[in-house]
Amino acid sequence: MPTVAKLIEAVCEQFEAGGLTFGHGTDNPWDEAVALVVSVTGCADDRSSLQTQVSAEHVSRCLDLAALRVTDRQPLAYLLGTCHYMGLQFNVRPGVVVPRSPIGYLLQDRLSAWLPDRVGRVLDLCTGSGCLGILAAHIFPDAHVTLVDIDPAAIQLAEENIAQYELAQRVDIVRADVTGPLALPESFDLVLCNPPYVDAADMQSLPAEFAAEPVHGLAAGEQGLDVIEAVLAQLGTLLSSDGLFIGEVGASARHLIRRHPVLPLIWPDLPLGGEGVFVLEATALTSHTAPRS
Repeated sequence: MPTVAKLIEAVCEQFEAGGLTFGHGTDNPWDEAVALVVSVTGCADDRSSLQTQVSAEHVSRCLDLAALRVTDRQPLAYLLGTCHYMGLQFNVRPGVVVPRSPIGYLLQDRLSAWLPDRVGRVLDLCTGSGCLGILAAHIFPDAHVTLVDIDPAAIQLAEENIAQYELAQRVDIVRADVTGPLALPESFDLVLCNPPYVDAADMQSLPAEFAAEPVHGLAAGEQGLDVIEAVLAQLGTLLSSDGLFIGEVGASARHLIRRHPVLPLIWPDLPLGGEGVFVLEATALTSHTAPRS
């Protein structure tokens, strides 16, 4: 029987030869091969597992999935049904965007430079799988978290992930369209939003792996701002007086900056090539020009 190391090498060779595009949790063929083998075998993701022997059943499963990854060009997470994001595992399936937002890195740092000491209420807009809101629930254990999405498939998946972490007492879901007025009864200390933000030009040139994700989870009009603009217009009612908004717009950041040249958007440095995440303090909504609707 081959070892974990040999199996990773074999899978990596398939990925290298396949001309794949990465970006759903990994950015190179080796890391993607590790993710596949670790997921299938259940081995620890560290050097201590490299010489562990792999059963014939697991070898066959890994090689079959690797071949499918090359031929179908789907994100690996869709083939596995799960993915790891910021140290947590989430259920994933086609029809819902794969967790990968760099907002997670800011959450892991607890946003201490901007947030008050106690975070009581968190709102996660366009929640998808629920990954950001669930991550926030782990990082702020005293907070109540509200997830919002319009897509029934996303809501069902988020409910599964909430149940997996036994968070139903602190995390709830509202089905709503964030581009219309959100009738939420309370304001929030922290509002997160990783909305669709791909502009029309980029939608025409998406690699196959990204095109496999639902269009409604990616596309946001000519400049990629249709959803985030609607959210910005509502922040005055969503944020508490000292609250914080974190939004993601990816490569559409250049359009957002041109649309709001006065608004003091803060663009933190992000690891691993993350881009297009901004921070906006509630006080900026009254001390500077308000976002245009």
